[in-house]
Amino acid sequence: MSPSAELRAALVDGLAEDGTLTDPTWRRAAEAVPREVFVDSYFEPVPESSPTVYRPVRRSEPGWLEGVYDDRTLITQLDGAIRPGDVDGEPVGGSPSSSSTLPSLVLGMWQQLGAADGHRVLEVGTGTGYSTALGAHRLGDANLTSIEYDPMVAAAAAVALKEAGYAPRLITGDGLRGDPHGGGYDRLIATCSVRGIPMPWLHQVKPGGRILVTLSGWSYASGLALLAVTGPGSATGRFLSGYTSFMIARSHDRPPRPALALLPGQERPSRIDPAIIGTWTGSWVAQLAAPSAERMGAGGAQVLVDVATGSHARTMPDPGGGWTVSQRGPLRLWDQVERAVEAWQEAGAPHQEGFGITVSGAGQRVWIGTENGPGWDLPI
Repeated sequence: MSPSAELRAALVDGLAEDGTLTDPTWRRAAEAVPREVFVDSYFEPVPESSPTVYRPVRRSEPGWLEGVYDDRTLITQLDGAIRPGDVDGEPVGGSPSSSSTLPSLVLGMWQQLGAADGHRVLEVGTGTGYSTALGAHRLGDANLTSIEYDPMVAAAAAVALKEAGYAPRLITGDGLRGDPHGGGYDRLIATCSVRGIPMPWLHQVKPGGRILVTLSGWSYASGLALLAVTGPGSATGRFLSGYTSFMIARSHDRPPRPALALLPGQERPSRIDPAIIGTWTGSWVAQLAAPSAERMGAGGAQVLVDVATGSHARTMPDPGGGWTVSQRGPLRLWDQVERAVEAWQEAGAPHQEGFGITVSGAGQRVWIGTENGPGWDLPI
């Protein structure tokens, strides 16, 4: 076998052995699709750099191919414009804006989606095209449509897909609006995160169809939800186990905010340990309670800044071992977060598989346990 085929076989064997890859049809897709066609270069974070800087790794460099077949996410664009080929070799800063998601997550999500022979699938977020190729191999080119927001990313993916021998229907545009030519899809899978379920999706997926998407927000907490469409514009579902995160859709990302200035505010003792909102599910609960806030800090020293109003809250240690919170602005962010965390703890502090979601024309609500349990409205 070629070095590429050997590395691909080893990756697939590893994913099968650890229980990630269980469906034989998706295993065959993973064995067939060459990831290196879709990631001819990528950015590697420089260890211990702060703020993080990235060095480009190109096809000509030793270790490039081995890196491609690591089960990890490979960053392929910074700041919505900078690709590895644009950099002369020196590390550069920036925010990751496109990537090739780790294969275990991509294949796991395709399996969770439950797409079967004959299903028409809409993929939101073509990215490098690797996930698209897996879907096209399993379902057939004619049954897969993929939408990419970034024209530069979309063009590169189209070239890679053709080189790999796949020809699904590709669209460049805003995937949150769905397919501009109509729906009738059996499944929808998103490889970006959203703050709420876009209503066009609920009209383009057939009743009884499924939507698999990561819910996130401006604090960048995440939860993977599998929804069943119950009718035009409505759906219900549950969040899945595990720890899934994706870059937020660009039109859902937070707007730029001015430089942070934490002014004095009203102080009181905190009823909860602030460190709880630094955990995976605790941060998710805090984000549900304060959906327009950005969270910063670590451990017990937490800072919440509301992007919409400028309200902020920050926690400080007490000499006696507790925590004081200072709040300023029209929103009492910590009050909102405390109530949500206490409701979650009273429900047994479940991981996200204990949460569900209901979507209709009247709104979108995430809840714990059952629809009558504690819940929070999503911002859109």
